[in-house]
Amino acid sequence: MGKIFRFDKDVDTDQIIASQYLLFPTIDEMKTHTFESLNSEFAAQVQPGDFVVADENFGCGSSREQAPSVLKALGVKAVIAKSFARIFYRNSINIGMPVIVSKELYDAVADGDSMELDLERGVITANGREFSCTKLPAQMQAILDQGGLIASLNKED
Repeated sequence: MGKIFRFDKDVDTDQIIASQYLLFPTIDEMKTHTFESLNSEFAAQVQPGDFVVADENFGCGSSREQAPSVLKALGVKAVIAKSFARIFYRNSINIGMPVIVSKELYDAVADGDSMELDLERGVITANGREFSCTKLPAQMQAILDQGGLIASLNKED
């Protein structure tokens, strides 16, 4: 069970982590500024296992891979949105951050609600209701379990 942090549509990567913070040498230094322009308390309030839930086109804008990286570093369990910008989606898979499509969840939850995510079944439970979402194929789940595509490819057999 995790808390929902809800964001509107067209959240771009500069709103996730602003460009001036890309000068910091590590993700750990950057992560305290996550969503600073949209919710200045996000980095202080988010706990490992919490969720980002958004409307359409989450992660649009530049291709910076630090955007999903700061979310993962803060312990966000998954980002669930109606749709994603293609490059954000790809970068998330590369680093092992689950990005899940659910067309109905956003309109049925509020900031601060709690939810559970069952990736194997492709079901989200929130506010006493079940919502369908991306059901990850076994090979995709294996990639995420290994820390992302990069880690999976670098893994020694």
